[in-house]
Amino acid sequence: MDDSPTRRVVITGMGLISPLGNTKEALWDALASCRSGVGPIERLPAEHLPISCAAEVRDFTGAIDDFGPLAKDQKRNIRKGLKVMCREIQMGVAAAQLALSDAGLALGGYDPDRTGAIYGSDYILTDPDEFTEGVRHCSSPDNEFDFNRWATEGMPHVTPLWLLKYLPNMPASHIAIYNDLRGPNNSITLREASANLAVAEAYCTIARGHADIMLAGATGTRLHPLRTIHVALQEELAKGNGPPETLSRPFDLDRQGMVIGEGAAAVIVEDLETAQARSATILAEIVGFGSSCVMDRQGTGNVAKATENVIRQSLRKADMKPDDVGHIHAHGLSTRKCDAEEATAIKAVFGERKEPVPVTAAKSYMGNLGAGTGVVELIASVMALDKDRLFPILNYETPDPDCPISAVQSIETPPGDSFLSVNVTPQGQASAVLVRRVH
Repeated sequence: MDDSPTRRVVITGMGLISPLGNTKEALWDALASCRSGVGPIERLPAEHLPISCAAEVRDFTGAIDDFGPLAKDQKRNIRKGLKVMCREIQMGVAAAQLALSDAGLALGGYDPDRTGAIYGSDYILTDPDEFTEGVRHCSSPDNEFDFNRWATEGMPHVTPLWLLKYLPNMPASHIAIYNDLRGPNNSITLREASANLAVAEAYCTIARGHADIMLAGATGTRLHPLRTIHVALQEELAKGNGPPETLSRPFDLDRQGMVIGEGAAAVIVEDLETAQARSATILAEIVGFGSSCVMDRQGTGNVAKATENVIRQSLRKADMKPDDVGHIHAHGLSTRKCDAEEATAIKAVFGERKEPVPVTAAKSYMGNLGAGTGVVELIASVMALDKDRLFPILNYETPDPDCPISAVQSIETPPGDSFLSVNVTPQGQASAVLVRRVH
């Protein structure tokens, strides 16, 4: 990424599909009301899982009305394309359309050659049902699978276009096609770090003059017949028997693990002069970003060092000091190890501040949405700047000595004039974006 920007880059539109609602107003209402999006699992057979609760997007069905205001041709084309989109991709496209609408960018209202899209995602897993019939036709009476029969007897029972439903580059592709975005286009698959990196790349693309407007977003899920099993086997999940809304508790002494979720979000970022020329509503300005990967030879991630790196990079690129940051939107995964390592990184950079930096975490309300989390969190903090107050970390009751942070516990906490949003993966891949009010 180019780290020598020459143009100011601002946020002018925001769209989301989340467990807390599908508009920025609904998101803020949930945060300001301390209302959790976690509840009993309905999308998967929970009786076969070690967990029973998750943060599902209950108000998204994939119906065309979920995609917001659309031109007639767009509505027809998106409806036609839904059959080659899995749920993750549908949520990603819907969030993008909502962001474009929020920015006042109707089809034809921008220079398509100077407008592009960058979208993040997880690696998208196939629904096992795609292969059920094919596998059945290649199985013996004693349920032994015969690989030699697959090409001739199994594949004919697989939908020819099945792969298009799960390719991680498809969100950016669909969005560009439906909106005639002919500018720079890219896809990023780096788990939870994807969202901030998509925003950062969009920022750099505009800053170096390769585009005037970029749509940046990410979509993800931990709610999937295969993905949820992977997470249950590899990561630390909250398995408590208490009320669902109490399970996700970042940085709290009694945290047990993360809560899984699903969602997508997108922002419109553009050159300041372009935004002013079209009288756009300017929501905030992106002033810095960071990207780092730190792991040992065995592939074990060093979350603390990677997180510290991206925080310092973001401050350096923005020419800001730790005292200049109004609040931190932490990754706040609610696992024992990740929260402690993230807190260590925050202390390493901000420990000498005159006043402790307020730390909040939206995952306490909606769990981990995978790649989709980062932009939802970014939108939440932009809304906090707009409302001039922060939302507390839900369920933060008992401070953990291993997490020496200044956790936000009151809705009246001032957000300051800027914030740093951080995300990191268990493999030590971290990203951050630094945003401030427009001066």
